[in-house]
Amino acid sequence: MSGTERRRGGGRYPVAAAMELTTDLGPESIPGEFWGEHTSPVARALLSSAVQCFARKGFHATTTRDITAVVGLSPGSLYVHFASKEAVLFHIARTGHERALAVLAAQQDDGDARSHVRRLVAGHVSWHARHHTVARVCQYELAALAPEHLGEVLDLRQRFSAMLRTAVERGAREGVFDVPDIDRAVRAILSLGIDLVRWYRLDGADSPEALGESYAELAARMLGAPSPTGEGPG
Repeated sequence: MSGTERRRGGGRYPVAAAMELTTDLGPESIPGEFWGEHTSPVARALLSSAVQCFARKGFHATTTRDITAVVGLSPGSLYVHFASKEAVLFHIARTGHERALAVLAAQQDDGDARSHVRRLVAGHVSWHARHHTVARVCQYELAALAPEHLGEVLDLRQRFSAMLRTAVERGAREGVFDVPDIDRAVRAILSLGIDLVRWYRLDGADSPEALGESYAELAARMLGAPSPTGEGPG
């Protein structure tokens, strides 16, 4: 993974230095339904405000006043909807990981290992680009979670890795991929989606879908697969 990594509960997650992250997040809008149908409109607004605050300032530098001011509420009103500021972060991290995992789970295996891995990577990267502000918080603020909440999020992250690892292992068995260390390859590929949240903007040169397709081809080359046209990397 990109940035500095810390271990906790048997997992890895990146912890970025503030200077590595751009504060120019670009025009990302989070639809209310992103947070789930059982989340109230006010709670949705608080979550969306918290995403912007955490992404720009970091969890610890963000105050409850920062979060509620955007919604036009008093600082104490946050506790009507959430037990703590950490509970807000957990809701964001859990929801973001669940949404991203659902995208990967929806990529059907058609029996072609190469195309399956490409779809997994394209989905992973395009989701992180489309939701780069939420994804930044999900990737870089995990150190602030309580141990029990961190454990839940790390379980979701393990499912990410396992899904991609299974596809790569099958491709290696079938001779589609030539990769000496599958674990390292999987970590490197997942890092493609994680790293872009530091700099991506929706109004930049690449759409989320275009970036996903480009990174999917890079991942296939990393695994030693030929290009779709049969041409080698040279």
